[in-house]
Amino acid sequence: MRSTGSKFLALSLAVPAAALSLSLGAQEAGEIEEVVITGVRGKPRTVQDSPVPVDVFSSEDLENVEFTDMNDIVRTLVPTYNLSREPISDGASFIRPATLRGLPTDKTLVLVNGKRRHRAALVRIGGSGVQGPDLATIPAAAIGGLEILRDGAAALYGSDAIAGVMNFQLKTNDSGGSLFVTSGEYYEGDGSNTTIGGNIGFSLGDGGFLSISGEHYTADATYRGNQYCGSWFCLDPDGAAYDSFIAGGLPERIAYATDPDFLAATASASLEGDVVQPWGNPNAERTSIFFNAGMPVSETVDFYAFGNYTESESDGSFFYRYPYNGTIEELREPDGSIYFPLEKYPGGFTPRFFGEVEDMSLVAGLTSSAEGALGWDVSVRTGESSIDYTLANTINPSMGPESPTSFKPGTLTNTETQFQVDLSYALSDTLTILGGASYLDEEYDIGEGEADSYRVGPYSASDPWGFCSGDSATAAGQAVIDAGSTLDCSDSDDPVYRAVGVGSNGFPGYSPAFSDVYSRDSFAVYAEVNADVGDSLFVQGAVRYEDYSDFGSETIFKLAGNYSINDSMSLRASYNTGFRAPTPGQQGTTNVSTRLPNGFPVAVGLFPASGIVAQTLGATDLKPETSSGFSIGVTGSVGSADFTIDYYTIDVDDYFNAVSTRDVSSDPTAGDAYSNFLALDAAGVAGANTIGGVNWFTNAYDVGVSGVDAVVTLPIDSDLGTTDITLTYGYNKFEFNSSPDGFLNAEAQHDIANFDPNTRFILQANHRIDNIGVNLRGSYWGEGSNRASSSDDSAIQTFGSIFMTDLSLSYFGDGYTISAGGMNIFDEYPDKDSISDYCCGRIYPSASGISWQGGRWYVKAEYLF
Repeated sequence: MRSTGSKFLALSLAVPAAALSLSLGAQEAGEIEEVVITGVRGKPRTVQDSPVPVDVFSSEDLENVEFTDMNDIVRTLVPTYNLSREPISDGASFIRPATLRGLPTDKTLVLVNGKRRHRAALVRIGGSGVQGPDLATIPAAAIGGLEILRDGAAALYGSDAIAGVMNFQLKTNDSGGSLFVTSGEYYEGDGSNTTIGGNIGFSLGDGGFLSISGEHYTADATYRGNQYCGSWFCLDPDGAAYDSFIAGGLPERIAYATDPDFLAATASASLEGDVVQPWGNPNAERTSIFFNAGMPVSETVDFYAFGNYTESESDGSFFYRYPYNGTIEELREPDGSIYFPLEKYPGGFTPRFFGEVEDMSLVAGLTSSAEGALGWDVSVRTGESSIDYTLANTINPSMGPESPTSFKPGTLTNTETQFQVDLSYALSDTLTILGGASYLDEEYDIGEGEADSYRVGPYSASDPWGFCSGDSATAAGQAVIDAGSTLDCSDSDDPVYRAVGVGSNGFPGYSPAFSDVYSRDSFAVYAEVNADVGDSLFVQGAVRYEDYSDFGSETIFKLAGNYSINDSMSLRASYNTGFRAPTPGQQGTTNVSTRLPNGFPVAVGLFPASGIVAQTLGATDLKPETSSGFSIGVTGSVGSADFTIDYYTIDVDDYFNAVSTRDVSSDPTAGDAYSNFLALDAAGVAGANTIGGVNWFTNAYDVGVSGVDAVVTLPIDSDLGTTDITLTYGYNKFEFNSSPDGFLNAEAQHDIANFDPNTRFILQANHRIDNIGVNLRGSYWGEGSNRASSSDDSAIQTFGSIFMTDLSLSYFGDGYTISAGGMNIFDEYPDKDSISDYCCGRIYPSASGISWQGGRWYVKAEYLF
């Protein structure tokens, strides 16, 4: 059940959390889950008299959600946590983007056992460029409890804690354990998945523990689309765009789309699914191991350590490549013959993108928390996340017939090492002072891909073999004509003039020019005071100073308080300032592809804001996003029901986003694009004539979010058993506080503010009678809307509200549990597109945080020992 009401908040630093875990090592899991450590520090306080809102979830709460991806578990339980599944989004298909209270995940701090969790290797290209921790690397089997602080806390924990803080507490059992297996499938008959996992505890010495947890997860892909169809190319005679394609499409494309032999060959265009353009969840496999350990080394000092190793692999599709789309084009070979990529891919092809994520961490420290003495903790942590890309079922068009069909585009790696000291001292029963310092070293590595993934092949240029001069054949051209070639230099459509793209098609590799290592270090100190003023008022104040080697320093603070009106009701409020430092990955990330606007290969893409290319065209060095937040709320009890209601507002200045692309051209008639070329050339940029378009991350505009969170819990005991009812409600509204016109078009502005529903609530009932357990959960999402065009104000579709129901039944035997259930048991789907914003067989808004996979069933068996 949800741990609220009389559940205690252990208010101390991460260190006392480690010390606390030692004393809990021999307790049962049900007791461990009642203790939390996030948000305030000092003597233990209840949720009701905490000055800030904290959601507390027990291990049972997490286990009642069938998903094994921690992202999906949190989304299921927290109304304002939004998570999307993006099938065609480069690395974001493998490390999924999420938001809390309408802000990206890099504005939410993630802790494990009270210690900062390292970031994932992926920097999302475009948009907000988010780089946050990957919750999918944290297995549910390892978690004894989860606390979510719904308030800004950067003054307490440092950069990133603008929207809130998540703290995952690892299990601390020193004996016993569990072993479970879960298997399920979607109603559509796809997406079969199996998870095998467990936990085991061992005692260490006198009073110590070692808890080891692991999971292995496999899932097949899902498919929720139609056959590929657009006005430019359509394979579905029943598709909405088929008639316009036949009426106005290129004749050579129409010829293939209506050729029975070609249509039969399209069955092999994709490596997955019955359509050439799959839409759905990717194939996935993940293995995760976590350990948590602690033991006393003296009467007053304890040692602790924990860490993980996670390896996962997923794959997804890119867009379908059809004949004469700029990639599949006829080319003249050196002997004058014609090469057509359909020789390799008779039905066209759909590139397949594979991502192998490796994640590891280790934290160790010593802590002392003897009563009446100075409490201290000294710790060191290191963490690394990497993602290694593979691209298959594609070509490097510029290499022609010599192109391989599989590539290694490169590897991204994020590494962090931190040393930290935390101190606490109780001056009296009512006054506690705390302080500390930390040193953090960060590094981001863009690893070079294999040469063929970025190679500029001969077919990147028109007439690569020098066959033509004007309309006439050269000696070399005449020689191949004499040998039987159909070369016709007077025909501008002859394949000799074709110039095609460079690099592995779909995701070009990182070349040496754009591979590098970016690093920085930072130092922080903080101080905090917590005080009980009389019997009714608790106040908290904190201040923090951080200095970064790459952009300077920030000083922030927080004030919070709780006033008890009576024994059953309290008022609370807080005000905080915060910041988020741009990561080395965001400062250094480059994502450049080669295009051929005039038959000449040029680099187009994202360049570092601090580099000469971007700065010549107007970029400035990145600086921290700064924030201010305010919340006010009431907590109370009515009979056996507990409730909390909080209003909040968060303003973020210098919000991080990518600028629109600045075109560059060496053509004097190209207007602004030519002016950009002249500026680059004058600045001494090497190869300025090989650059075709530049964008970069910048501190773009100011935004604000505001909303209301509410939680109500009601336990009911009767002759029919015990029932715990929980209602959680979240309303969140995103607004621009300054004009984003220079950065976002009308379509993007509308979708950022309106695509995700503002309203969501979750109603859950967990019933237990004798050996039978029933868990019923209903989730509601309000309306959202999508704009399909910046130029057409009427091209806006409102997606209706939706309600999904989950149900599970469990039998608790002697040392075992058997469960069966369903997610979205009534097989609800969001509205389909009605404004033609989605092409290529996609029928649902694939970036939506609302599941568009339909219902699924599962069974689970668990053995306890």
